[in-house]
Amino acid sequence: MKPFKLKIGNVVVYVSLLCLAILAMYSMHRCSMSADKEALPSSSGGDTIDVAIEYSPLSFYTYNDTLGGFNYDLLKLLAEKHGLVLKFHPVVSLSNALKHIDKNTYDILAAELPVTSDYKDRYSLLEPVLLDKRVLVQLKDSVTGDVRIKSQLDLANDSVWIVDGSSVKGRIENLGREIGDTIYIKSDPEYGSEYLFLMTALGEIKQAVISERVAKAMADEYPQVDVSTGISFNQFQSWVASNKRPELKDSLNRWIADIKFTPEYKELERRYLSE
Repeated sequence: MKPFKLKIGNVVVYVSLLCLAILAMYSMHRCSMSADKEALPSSSGGDTIDVAIEYSPLSFYTYNDTLGGFNYDLLKLLAEKHGLVLKFHPVVSLSNALKHIDKNTYDILAAELPVTSDYKDRYSLLEPVLLDKRVLVQLKDSVTGDVRIKSQLDLANDSVWIVDGSSVKGRIENLGREIGDTIYIKSDPEYGSEYLFLMTALGEIKQAVISERVAKAMADEYPQVDVSTGISFNQFQSWVASNKRPELKDSLNRWIADIKFTPEYKELERRYLSE
């Protein structure tokens, strides 16, 4: 039997197809980002509640024409129970969405927002909806399975990517002061948690800090990625309300607190939040 030889022509075709695939993925990303920018809404008015909802495996996703996500399903459940008319505005950029909360374009922002003093000072946070923390996403060594960053101390004089506008920036800055060295922080308004995870998994960036629940949900499909290093303690996660409808904020706080004791909420916990 003759030894198998990979023909040069086959290599060229393979590389060309690979490049086309990467280009297509990049173009799709740019198009989705552009659509997000171009679709900046005006307030719907009337009884319609404008909800900016973050794309992520935990908050909101689409799969085979099916919509899902913890925040999405919880909002739909609240709408059904209290006769609310919701208009969803999927967003990728947290920082841009917060700007539109300031402008009262959106009534609610449902995203991975920890209840921190920084956010409390700047925004009207609603009753917490779940508990989560921030973790480091990094690649494992392809041979040994070891990780480069084994503890927070190893981040000294290193850099991490975060979601633009995330309060974890303050935590990382404090961590740098605690260890006596700078940790350089990078972000881009177009990069959400899911995209930062994928960029790390593909080796385009060294590491990122995102929600643990999002990281664990995605790590099942990417065994080469490690998400075991915690960056923050467990924190309550909340939605943000604009100042346009104070009565809506009061009602939502009461409804969210009440719904946590219902079987429907327990089912959402089982489906999305169970380990």
